[in-house]
Amino acid sequence: MANSFVFSSESVGEGHPDKVADLISDSVLDACLAQDRTSRVACETMVKSNLVILAGEITTRAKLNYEAIVRAAIREIGYVNNDDVFHADTVFINNYLTRQSPDISQGVDAKKVKGKKTAEQGAGDQGIMFGYACNETPELMPTPIMFAHRLGRELTRVRKSGKVSWLRPDAKSQVSVHYENDKPVEVVNVVISTQHTAAVSHGMIEDYLIEHVIKKVIPARMLTKKTEYLINPTGRFVIGGPQGDSGLTGRKIIVDTYGGWGRHGGGAFSGKDPSKVDRSAAYMGRWVAKNIVAAGLATHAEIQFAYAIGHPKPVSLRVETFGTAKLGISDEQITRAVQKVFSFKPADIVADLNLLRPIYRSTTNYGHFGKKGLPWEQTNKTTALRAAI
Repeated sequence: MANSFVFSSESVGEGHPDKVADLISDSVLDACLAQDRTSRVACETMVKSNLVILAGEITTRAKLNYEAIVRAAIREIGYVNNDDVFHADTVFINNYLTRQSPDISQGVDAKKVKGKKTAEQGAGDQGIMFGYACNETPELMPTPIMFAHRLGRELTRVRKSGKVSWLRPDAKSQVSVHYENDKPVEVVNVVISTQHTAAVSHGMIEDYLIEHVIKKVIPARMLTKKTEYLINPTGRFVIGGPQGDSGLTGRKIIVDTYGGWGRHGGGAFSGKDPSKVDRSAAYMGRWVAKNIVAAGLATHAEIQFAYAIGHPKPVSLRVETFGTAKLGISDEQITRAVQKVFSFKPADIVADLNLLRPIYRSTTNYGHFGKKGLPWEQTNKTTALRAAI
């Protein structure tokens, strides 16, 4: 790692068009799993102007009212103002969902079929997955992305509390952190762009966000006289949400993970049931990496592994600690310990993390990692890892 550098990460609010699409997709997924734990779901959403398009493949015994699910998700976000072109009660909804391909299904199902090498449940697709953790924050996440998420959460809290009437749902935040000797020492700049009503002045927005949002959630020790605040840098952000820009499921994969600090395999999460290793194996990777750091084996840990569609075992697996492993412990030792303690078969991931339940709407916004209560955030394997070492 470099000795002195600045690193930036961004987050986006619930009303950002891509996150609107993500929440709709995860709402459909949760509705399926609430009625049928065996549901196979790959729900994609596009939003633009006053239109919502659902597409993808769903095989389920659940009986769903897709229109009601979509409108409830939009209402929860807050697109309910009379001047909203994209409004929970008036959007048009087009549904192009079909059943999952049987060719894919037979690769995932735990049964023997012609051409499949095993009767075990296989991965739902090929792909590479990464998991990451570090000791910079209580959540064992990189500092820039956690600060950016905190800003987004506070903006949403203030808006939904009704304390500030001029805030609207669409928003983005970004934090740049200066590192010395690989440790975060100060915030160089903070960027917030938030949608607002036409009547409020830029000065009022700027003053309020600096004093009541930024200084509330970012530790005072990290803010200096030199910290730069860039609030609505274009000067105006009245037209936002799907009226101002289209949104697609799965387009904010870096926001959803480590803010660009840890590497990313490229697969998106929202709208996918846990048979899709894009989602479940990425959660597995976070669980493993977090336990490595929590066990004191390293201060930074990244795991990379890969799958072939229909095959139960990963085709590769590697742990890297970037030279931060505890003295006398190698990355190879940690990799072997991880393979002893954890099973990376898709069926075991689903079972070990109890993933066949409607928990996914709680993951949609402000990152899928670093949140309390999610099963992949447990540090319940530290003792086993130390023993395996």
